[in-house]
Amino acid sequence: MKKGNLICLAAALLVALAAHNARAHCEIPCGIYNDQMRIGMIEEHITTIEKAMNQIMKIEGTKPGNPNQLVRWVMTKEFHSDEIQKIVTQYYMTQRIKPGMQDYEKKLTILHKMLISAMKCKQTTDPVNVKQLKAQLKDFKGLYFMK
Repeated sequence: MKKGNLICLAAALLVALAAHNARAHCEIPCGIYNDQMRIGMIEEHITTIEKAMNQIMKIEGTKPGNPNQLVRWVMTKEFHSDEIQKIVTQYYMTQRIKPGMQDYEKKLTILHKMLISAMKCKQTTDPVNVKQLKAQLKDFKGLYFMK
């Protein structure tokens, strides 16, 4: 490989790594926050959990069933529940919700309820848990983004 091509490749890798790190969130504190994006991510995770629950129930209702697909949907449901818990704890509870801010206790209470609902989504295929999670997120958005 020519030296010029190698330099271009190295530069491209550095740009890609920098772009990835700019999207990722840390606890440095870096001051890079995108609250709306995180809410959108939670909404997407909830939608995925809901679809996984529906697919699990559909597979369980068929004969002979498909154990491989069943396992994959269960793993998907659990992964997306974990992702919600990470965003709620590592982003909102650790970095964004501060003692002394307006409605501090209310925000923490709603976030805690979201953690519990996400846990219940991992444990069951009861759509009530998804419904509660959606309602809790709506309540949190109203409280968090109120001007």
